[in-house]
Amino acid sequence: MRLAQLLESLDAESGGQPDLEVTGLTADSRQVQPGSLFVAIRGTRIDGHQFLAEAVKRGAVALVGEEADPALGVPYIRVSDSRRSLALLAAAWNGFPARKLVMIGVTGTDGKTTTVNFIYRILRQAGLAAGMISTVNAMIGERAQATGLHVTTPSALEVQGYLREMVEAGLTHCVLEATSHGLAQQRVGACEFDIAVVTNITHEHLDYHGSFEAYRASKGLLFADLDRSPPKQHGVGKVAVLNADDPSCEYLSGLSKARKVKYSMAGGGDVRAAQVREEGDGVRFVIHGPGYRRRIRLHLMGAYNVANALAAFSATVEGLGLDPDAAARGLEDLESVPGRMERIDMGQPFLAIVDFAHTPNALRRALMAARRMVDGRVIAVFGSAGLRDRAKRGLMARVSAEMADLTVLTAEDPRTESLQGILEEMAQAARQMGGREGVDYWVVPDRGEAIRLAVRMAQAGDLVIACGKGHEQSMCFGEVEYPWDDRVAMRAALAELLGLEGPAMPRLPTSSR
Repeated sequence: MRLAQLLESLDAESGGQPDLEVTGLTADSRQVQPGSLFVAIRGTRIDGHQFLAEAVKRGAVALVGEEADPALGVPYIRVSDSRRSLALLAAAWNGFPARKLVMIGVTGTDGKTTTVNFIYRILRQAGLAAGMISTVNAMIGERAQATGLHVTTPSALEVQGYLREMVEAGLTHCVLEATSHGLAQQRVGACEFDIAVVTNITHEHLDYHGSFEAYRASKGLLFADLDRSPPKQHGVGKVAVLNADDPSCEYLSGLSKARKVKYSMAGGGDVRAAQVREEGDGVRFVIHGPGYRRRIRLHLMGAYNVANALAAFSATVEGLGLDPDAAARGLEDLESVPGRMERIDMGQPFLAIVDFAHTPNALRRALMAARRMVDGRVIAVFGSAGLRDRAKRGLMARVSAEMADLTVLTAEDPRTESLQGILEEMAQAARQMGGREGVDYWVVPDRGEAIRLAVRMAQAGDLVIACGKGHEQSMCFGEVEYPWDDRVAMRAALAELLGLEGPAMPRLPTSSR
């Protein structure tokens, strides 16, 4: 692509630059090839401006950055926001694919991935050619592609590449999961959303955002951006789908002039749930909306998934005008979401579940759902990540002390922090709640051993739930990602308990076996 053509997308003075041929676009100096355009991003730990000279040595023909021209002998385009510029350049490089798609963005603290999957199933049930980008995977036609080891929105270059592939595959709709990091870092910039959906906004990622207000503001970018992009040829009007039960509703409502649709479990929205009844194999409830009433049977466990279903129903029926019957079928079509209240059954006389709950609110909801599923004890296994929001550690331990019968505290991505220090913070909170180590809570640094202990303690009619990792495929110790899957670990522990053939327990640096 010609440099001049790319620069037309930028919010910057870029005239007077030579019209060079650009053969690649990257923000990683290690990936620069001859002919590349390099964008210097200022990160939390590494500043890409330090690598401008290296990028030129590797063959970059032009540079983009926020600082003054370093005079390295190639065109330099100075911008006010490199992250935003990267997103715009990525969109231009891929032919602005979002302009050819109906774009639905989903943000929130809990339930984003499930809501994205609900919307995707509804779109497919309605006969629409839809794609999906979640923190678990991307669905492009019939092809699934993993989007990363850890849960975060893919980079702007990856997102725009996925969108281009969707357009090339003939898709017309895309539903995309937008994390707070993804929004704040402009990874979903230039996605030109038509419908913005929020699940809830609770305590999370304060380590990165600094305050709850800043965290909420990052989520709000999805709604504010509804007003930034012009209408598209498909004619779908801009819609903000809000949770009337969440304290963020009024704040988010004021960020956009788009049409508002509100959903509610408490009866205060345009789309409401009634007669919610949890059963052994899912949840039944009734959706009420303007001029319709539909009975729904979800296969997913936990009454909190009703709110996720309402969000999806609101986005598609009230936002896109789809048939309520097709939407109901789409909700009922979703059998499971990887690592979300996922049952692991090896024939044991108790329930074993793996869930992604890694925030205080999500853990509370998961344990509440677990409590309703069995008459026996609830045994919870979880940790709290290093180099992340420290306040969560005590909060989650207190939630478990309150709601679980037995708690096993263990590793969850300690990174470069002291694992023992993290566990002691959690154990202290458990003790403050009256917990007694070795009686109702245990500290087991190795996650495999922690899961083994939990299943050994379980009796007929109990429930063991491992929280925090869900579908993730690795765990970080130091700066190394070690292969890890809670579902594999749970199967390994159950196979050992029952004397069956099964997978080997994944090994971590804390493993002694």
